Amino acid sequence: MAVYTDITDEELTALLSDFDLGAPLALKGIAEGVENSNFMLETEVGRFFLTVYEKRVREEDLPFFLGLMHWLAEHDYPSATPIADRAGEILKRVRGKPAAIISFMQGLSVRRPTAAHCREAGDGLARLHLAAQGFPLSRANDLGQDAWAPLFATLRDDAENLKPGLAAVIEADLARIAAAWPTDLPTGVIHADYFPDNVFFQGPTFAGAIDFYFACVDSLAYDIAVALNAWCFEADGSFNITSARALLAGYEAHRPLTPAERAALPVLAHGAAMRFFLTRLHDWGATPAGALVRPKDPLEYERKLAVHRSAPDLVLLGEVS
Repeated sequence: MAVYTDITDEELTALLSDFDLGAPLALKGIAEGVENSNFMLETEVGRFFLTVYEKRVREEDLPFFLGLMHWLAEHDYPSATPIADRAGEILKRVRGKPAAIISFMQGLSVRRPTAAHCREAGDGLARLHLAAQGFPLSRANDLGQDAWAPLFATLRDDAENLKPGLAAVIEADLARIAAAWPTDLPTGVIHADYFPDNVFFQGPTFAGAIDFYFACVDSLAYDIAVALNAWCFEADGSFNITSARALLAGYEAHRPLTPAERAALPVLAHGAAMRFFLTRLHDWGATPAGALVRPKDPLEYERKLAVHRSAPDLVLLGEVS
């Protein structure tokens, strides 16, 4: 979340005139993340999020993202939900840009997840995969494995400037990942950005997920690999196997992995680390001046790449319970 587009009082009043949400009481920009302009909106009816979709989000993808959020809510999955106006429309425009008003979710994200948090997060991820079954729309993963080498070709100099010698290391990683990448795993709708700041808890219990703007159809186990990287590394860069086992146990309480999925976890985790290294490297030099946002450090994921490179069997965790 970030703020790239300001909204005047007049523009906000005009937007809300289409909804039964009452008059606006407060609008405050949220200076987190990198994708869209996000605001906390309070009206006479309650509290909401207002999102203005910026250039990186393609407008043609928004029916998938917003439709998925609506589908999940209808199938008893706790997630932020788009609000329809009086005409039943959920996609609006502000300053010529697409926008939506999203329900406010109660709960808090955790900055330093424990193993217990990880188990709850795995539980929530499996429930998401199951609730999304039958969703009628489809969207390819445009940041999937086949996109990484072309993306890196545009970033090679940035990698070398970040850390001398890194470009050649990343090229070798990309070749290794491509050679081992599985193509026959179970697929479905995945979140694809299941980080701790996109998951809410109420006390120790999973309360819901937000930010579905990378959601797509891909390998379900790839979503688990994204989560393992995001939830199970310590601040010192070490991989917490106890937390990883807890996350998988929470997941498999609802959807057991196939043997092929479990065997693929090492390369999937290596690839998931590559995906976030590359997009962070891109954002490191591309965040617009004046945006209320600090781009995330690509070196965090470079260190995770090094872990997967040096210990490829690390996420082969054996039996979980």
